[in-house]
This record gives sequence, C-alpha cells and structure tokens, in this order.
Amino acid sequence: MKRCFTYLALIACALPGTFAAAAEKAAPDTTNSETWNAEAAAKYLDYRAAWWETWSASQRDHQTVCVSCHTILPYALSRPRLSTVLKEKSAPDPELSVLRNVTKRVTMWDEMLPFYSDEKYGKGKARESRSTESVVNAFLLAGYNMGEKQLDPLTRKAFDAAWALQLKSGDQAGAWDWQLFHLSPWEASESQYQGATFMALAVGWAPAEYRHEAAIQTNLAALRSFLKRDYASQPLLNRLVVLWASGKFPGLLSNKEKRELVDTVVKLQQLDGGWGLATLGTWDRSDKSAQDKSSDGYATALVTLALKQTKLGAHKEAWLTGRSWLEHHQNKEEGSWKAVSLNKKRDPSTDIGHFMTDAATGYAVLALETTR
Repeated sequence: MKRCFTYLALIACALPGTFAAAAEKAAPDTTNSETWNAEAAAKYLDYRAAWWETWSASQRDHQTVCVSCHTILPYALSRPRLSTVLKEKSAPDPELSVLRNVTKRVTMWDEMLPFYSDEKYGKGKARESRSTESVVNAFLLAGYNMGEKQLDPLTRKAFDAAWALQLKSGDQAGAWDWQLFHLSPWEASESQYQGATFMALAVGWAPAEYRHEAAIQTNLAALRSFLKRDYASQPLLNRLVVLWASGKFPGLLSNKEKRELVDTVVKLQQLDGGWGLATLGTWDRSDKSAQDKSSDGYATALVTLALKQTKLGAHKEAWLTGRSWLEHHQNKEEGSWKAVSLNKKRDPSTDIGHFMTDAATGYAVLALETTR
C-alpha cells in the first residue's frame, strides 16, 4: 500500500517536544467510494481517538494512555488509509497524539509501569498487561512501518520488547501472557491466541529482511508452532484472524485447513451479505437470549479481510458480497459501522457502548481499502 505520509516523518512529528508539520503525502492511489463516506468515517474515528486520550480511565503513568484493542489499535491501522482517500496534506492531530503516546511508551519501556497492577487488579495482571502491550505496540508500529525497506529503530525496539516476553515453555509456549478480564474478544480466555496472531501479522508487515534475521528465527518458529498447535480448538473468530495473517506469514495453515475454514464461514454468511460476531464463537455472556446475531461491521470486515487472503476463486463472491455489505451499511450521519458487545447489553449512546463500534469502523475502513 502506498502510504499517505512517510513513516519516519510521522514519527518525527510524534516525538515528544516536536511540533513540525507532517510531510506532504504522495499522490493518492485510491479514490473514495460513492457508496460509503470516508470523510464521515475519518471524523468519527478522530473524535473517538481524541476522546479516548482524555478519558480518565485510560490515563497511565508518564502522561500516557493505554492502547486499547477496541478503539486505538483499529484507529491506528485504518486512519492512514483514510488520509490517502481524502488527500489530506498532514496527519490529523489525534493520529499524531496516538503516535506520540506509543513512541513515548516504547522509548521509555523500562521506566513505564504496566497498564494494570497486581495490587489493584489481582495477581498476574501486571505481567498480563505488560505482555499484551508489548505485542500491541509492535503490531501498531509495524502497520506504520509497512512498505519501508528497513525496520526503523523504534519499531525494532517494540519487537525486541515483545520477543523478550514470549513464553518459552509450557502449554502456551510461543504465545504471550494475555490480559484477562473475561471480556471477549480481546480480554478473555480465547484472546491469547488472537494476540499471537497480531504478532504474526506484525512480522508479516515488517520489511522482508527483518523476517529473515537469525536472531528471531527461534521466536518465529515458536510462534508458528503455537498457532498451528492450538488452531483446531479456537473459535471461528480467531481462526479467521489466522487466515488473514497467513497471507503475510506463511506456514500457518494447510490448504485443507483453509478450504474447510472458508467453507464453514461462507455457510454462516447472512441473507443480507454480512456476518454477525455472535455467530463466530461461543461467548461467555449471561444474557445470551439478548445476544445480537445480526450482521455487524466488525465481523463482516474481518471475514472480508480473511477471505481476500485465501486466493480461493470459488469463494470470491463471498468476500465481494461482504465488501458490498460494508459499503452499504455505514451510518452515514455518524460515519460509523455498527457492532455490539459480546459480553453484556450496553447503551449504544454511551462512550463505553461505542467501543465495539469503534472497532467495527476501523476494521471496516481497513477491509474496504485493503480489498480494492
């Protein structure tokens, strides 16, 4: 993908104490679709990222904020693509703020406190949050580093921090301790596996020479072994993320596993052409009778991203239909795509009630721009 700004220029603008304007972008190679509103999506995502950085519950040490899997991570993965579509001349302030935050936490990694402490949240929470953050930082920065010829020092430091926390022994060897608050899909028992797929995607997005460095071959082998070993026991949602990752990180799935997964997922496609998150696994929720199984932006975006990676021509119609669903199901007034909590019924008008919609919107933009 042609980046809307050079990565190093964005990082330079994000460094603490630096206020230079972002470099002008290269000429865009995509155009806005007539069926979805990129400007409205950008406004929604910018507003939510800016809100997150001011929310009292997100504040952490050294004047930083935690990097959430539902709001900040999908924002960082998708926002540069919107800049290309909208022909923006500089990165928006919320994006630069996100990069300043991650840059600071990675640069000062040894001085930063974990997002969650054992004293306040229970035994093991500091270790879980530290490991989770290391993977998320590498994933986010690798997305910005995509297309560069060499791995920049900041992203390398983020990778090094993550590899240092990779589990070396036991049943979960090759994975990372993961944040567990019994909140699906990113902070529950099944989330450890999806976190490992994030690392596979990060490696896949990194410059090719990094993937071949001798120093990380043991780490890569352990990661691949874990993902292959635990694949069959995973909910469909996690298996779809592995399918997505397999396009950039080879050797994760056999052709038979890919075909079987695609066949299963295609059968779950709903009459309107989308997919529902509640149908992609068995989730720990007390009010299961109220669980919304209708098509949503997050599930449809992930399925569309994953199916696009398969190169199985027989299922091209499925991902094209999924893409079409995304094009036609944006809330044009708000700029978002809908998704709801897997864990409890939340008021969609509240900030917390928007968390899954934040994820759906970021991934919907990513899917629409990746599958062109």
